[in-house]
Amino acid sequence: MPTDNPKNQYSADSIQALEGMEHVRKRPSMYIGDVGSRGLHHLVYEVVDNSIDEAMAGHCSTITLEINNDSSLTVEDDGRGIPVGMHKKEGVSALEVVMTKIGAGGKFDKDSYKVSGGLHGVGVSCVNALSELLIAKVFRDGKEYEQSYRQGKPIEAVKEIGKSDKTGTLVTFTPDKEIFKEVTDFDYEILSNRMRELSYLNKGLRISITDNRKKDKDGNAFSETFLSKEGLSEFIQYLDKGRLPIISSIIKMEGEKNGIPVEVAMVYNSSFSENLHSYVNNIDTHEGGTHLSGFRRGLTNTLKKYADSSGLTDKLKFEISSDDFREGLTAVISVKVAEPQFEGQTKTKLGNREVSSAVSQSVSQMLEDYLEENPDDSKIIVQKIILAAQARTAASKAREMIQRKTVMTGGGLPGKLSDCSETDPSLCEVFLVEGDSAGGTAKQGRDREFQAILPLRGKILNVEKAQQHRVFENEEIRNIYTALGVSVGTEEDSKALNVEKLRYHKIIIMCDADVDGSHISTLILTFFFRYMKELVEGGNIYIATPPLYLVKKGNKKVYAWNDDERDNIAKDLGTGVSIQRYKGLGEMNADQLWDTTMNPESRTLRLITLNQDNSQDAERWFATLMGDEVPPRRKFIEENAKYAKIDV
Repeated sequence: MPTDNPKNQYSADSIQALEGMEHVRKRPSMYIGDVGSRGLHHLVYEVVDNSIDEAMAGHCSTITLEINNDSSLTVEDDGRGIPVGMHKKEGVSALEVVMTKIGAGGKFDKDSYKVSGGLHGVGVSCVNALSELLIAKVFRDGKEYEQSYRQGKPIEAVKEIGKSDKTGTLVTFTPDKEIFKEVTDFDYEILSNRMRELSYLNKGLRISITDNRKKDKDGNAFSETFLSKEGLSEFIQYLDKGRLPIISSIIKMEGEKNGIPVEVAMVYNSSFSENLHSYVNNIDTHEGGTHLSGFRRGLTNTLKKYADSSGLTDKLKFEISSDDFREGLTAVISVKVAEPQFEGQTKTKLGNREVSSAVSQSVSQMLEDYLEENPDDSKIIVQKIILAAQARTAASKAREMIQRKTVMTGGGLPGKLSDCSETDPSLCEVFLVEGDSAGGTAKQGRDREFQAILPLRGKILNVEKAQQHRVFENEEIRNIYTALGVSVGTEEDSKALNVEKLRYHKIIIMCDADVDGSHISTLILTFFFRYMKELVEGGNIYIATPPLYLVKKGNKKVYAWNDDERDNIAKDLGTGVSIQRYKGLGEMNADQLWDTTMNPESRTLRLITLNQDNSQDAERWFATLMGDEVPPRRKFIEENAKYAKIDV
C-alpha cells in the first residue's frame, strides 16, 4: 500500500516523457515487432504490463481482461490509477502525457517503480497510436475520470465523469485496421497462456480473462481466472504435467542476493530432455543470458561437488559434463532487475553481469540445503546424472558414425534418397515420405529439378522416450541427418546444428491422411522439435496435405480434403456421382499425387512454426502426448475424443 513518504507518492510529477511518438504509426514494427498476430497481441501485453508494474510495486491485486464483440479489448486493474493532475512540464493532464508521449510513465521514475516489466518499454502510448479508438478511465481520489483518443490523439480533455469508491485504471482499445490489415481478431489461447504465465510469475495476483465472443456450457461468456499461491512451484507442475518426477518434491528458493530478487524452482523427471525457462521482470528471455548461465554454473558446481563427495562416481572411467547435470531437468528462473540490459537477436537475452553471480550463489545455497536434507533424492539425482553421462558417451560414438556418413564429410547420401538436380538449397525441397510404395509414386510424380524424395520405413523412433544414443543409432533418423546434410553437433553441444549446411530449405513431411499417417507425422515432428529445433524456428518444416476423396461424375474429377468439401462437391455435381476414399498415398497415381500434393502451383502446405508465444505449450504437449506418463495422455484423449474423427 502507498506510504506517506513523498518519494513513494505516485503523482503527476512522477510521470516522465522521454520523446514524441510521431514515428509509431509510420514504422509500427520498430515498436511492436510486426503488424501481424504477434504485434497485435503485443498491444495487450503493453497495457497489462502497466498493471503488472503496479502489482510488483505492491499496489495491485487483480487484473481483468475482456475481449469484446466489437474487436476491442479492455484491461482493468485495481492499482492506484494513473495520475490525472496537471503535468508541470507538458501543461496537460498526466494521464494525457502517459497516453500520448512514447516512453512516458512512472516506470522511468525510480521513486515510483523499482522494477518494471515490458520488453520494449514503449508503453501504452504506443497502443494508443496504433488504435482507431482508445478510452482510458481512471478511478482515483474518490472520483472517476475519462479521456478518449483516436489514432493516438485526444478527442477531448480529461474530464471527471462521476464518483467512485474504487481505485485503478481501465483501458479499452480497438486496434487500427489501417495498421493491422491482416489480423485484427485477438486469439484467446495466446492471451490466456500469457496471463497464466504472468500469474505464476507474480504469485498472489489474480488475473481473469473473458471472451465475450465465446459461450461456455451454461451460455455465459467464456472466462478463466488464474491465481497462483505458490508461484514457480505451481509453474513447474504445469510445465511437467506429462512427465514423471523422480524426486519427492520440487526444489525451490526465493530471496534476494546482492540486491537482486531471485526466485528458482526445479525438479528432475524421467525424460531425457532439458526444459529451462528464464524470466527477467516477467519477460520471457528465451535467448537466455547471464541469469541462465548463473543458474547452470551454480547447478553444475554444487551437484558435481556433491557427486564427488558421495563416492558414487569413483568408478566412472569418463568425465561428467555440464549437460549431464541437466538431463531430465525442468526449471524456471525468475529475477527482478532494476535496469535490465537486453542483447541478442530479438533483444531477449539478459546482459547484466552482476545477475550471474547473484543467481549462481542463490542456486548453490538452495541445492546444498536440499541435498543435505534429502539424502534419498540426492542419490537418485546423482544416479540420473551418471546414466546421462553413460548415454552421452554411447551417443558420441553414434554421432561420429552419422558425421562420417554425411555428404559434407564425404560419406555419400543415403541409398533411398532420390536427390534433385538443383544445387541451390534455397530452391530445393525434400519430401519425407511414409513407406516405399508412396515413395515410389512420389519419385515418379515429382519435379526432379528441385524436389528430392526420402522414403521412411514405418514409424520412426519416438525420441521423447529414447536416450540420445538410441536416437543416433536409429537408421531412419541417421538417413534424415545425412540427407539434410546438417552436422549433428559436438559432445559439448550435442543438439547444435550447422544450419548453413542444410541442403534443402523446404522439408516436407508427406504421410497418409489417416490415423497411422498422423502418428508418423507426429513422431517426425517430435524428432525435429527435440533435435533440430533450429529448423522449426527457421520455418523450414512443412506438412503436406493430400486429399481424402476423389469425387467423379463422368469425365469430371474433383478432389476433397474433408467430409464437408466432399458433400458439397457431390451436391453440386448432382446424381450419378462416385466417391473414392484414399486410404493412403500409394493409392494415387503419380499424376494425381503431383496435382494435389506436390505441385507448388496447386498444393497446400502447412508451415510448422515455433515462436516465443507457443514454445512452452509445444514443450508441454510433446511431453504429454509422446512421453512416458500415461494418465495425462489418457485425460487429454478423454477431453478431446469428441472432436476426433475415427476412420474405420
